[in-house]
Amino acid sequence: MQYALIIREAPEDFARRDDPAYRDGWVAYSKALAQAGIMTGGAGLTGPETGTIVRRKGWEHDVQDGPYPEGKEQLGGFYLIDVPDIDTALEWATRVPISDKGSVEVRPRLQM
Repeated sequence: MQYALIIREAPEDFARRDDPAYRDGWVAYSKALAQAGIMTGGAGLTGPETGTIVRRKGWEHDVQDGPYPEGKEQLGGFYLIDVPDIDTALEWATRVPISDKGSVEVRPRLQM
């Protein structure tokens, strides 16, 4: 079963991305997923200030520059993993090198 590990980071975590000590944890985690043979995709995302939101307003569309939505955590990236069950996905989620201000949401991939 495929699961998305959705990474949310605090603004100060985005600011630390150039710090080798911070970045090296992410590189090691990504390598561990690849070596385990369970990573099927994923990507880190640029900071929320680079985003643009498109909202539907009836038949029209409203376009706004980010960051949106405002909040303590912003979407930082995601991994797609293929593991046998939710317990295994949660085990991998606990290994994501987020700070104590971030979070990881584990969500099954919609099967269509």
